[in-house]
Amino acid sequence: MPTPNSRSLLALMRSRRSIRRYSGGPIPQASLKCLTDAAALAPTSRDRKPCAFHCITDRAQLEQLARAKAAGAAFTANAAAAIVVSADSTISDTWIEDSSIALTYMMLEAEALGLGCCWVQMHLRFDADGTSAEENVRRILDLPEQHRIVGFLALGQPEENVSGGQL
Repeated sequence: MPTPNSRSLLALMRSRRSIRRYSGGPIPQASLKCLTDAAALAPTSRDRKPCAFHCITDRAQLEQLARAKAAGAAFTANAAAAIVVSADSTISDTWIEDSSIALTYMMLEAEALGLGCCWVQMHLRFDADGTSAEENVRRILDLPEQHRIVGFLALGQPEENVSGGQL
C-alpha cells in the first residue's frame, strides 16, 4: 500500500502525457541527474549496460536535434533539454530493447518530477535529404558508428498543466 505522500507507479503511468510545448524555463541539473539515474537503473540484457545518456542543453544542439529527421522533432528546438540514449551495439545485440526500457524509465521519472517530455524516435527515420536520423545524431554528438540511437527525450517545463490529451 502506498504511503500517503507517495505516488504509485500506476498513478504515474496514468497521468503521463507526451508534452511537446514548453514554457521555456530551465531544468535544474539535479533533475537531469535524476533522469539519467533512473535510466541507469533500467534492466538490460545480461546486465551488459550498453547505454550512455547524453544531456543536451545547448540551444544550437537542440536546434540540430530538431532537424535530425524530416518530421516529428521540430518541437525539440523549444525544449529546455534533451537526453539522447545511445547504445554500443558491440556490447549488446539487444540495444533497441535496452535503450527503449531506459527511455521509458526516464519518461516516468520526468512525470514524477513534474517535467514535460516526449520521446523522439530516431531509429529507422530519415531527414529531408534521406540521411539516417541516427547518423545525424551521431554527428551532432560526435559518437562512433557502433553507437546506435533509438531516440531521445525532449524535456521542458510544461507550457500548461495537462490533465489529459497531448500537448
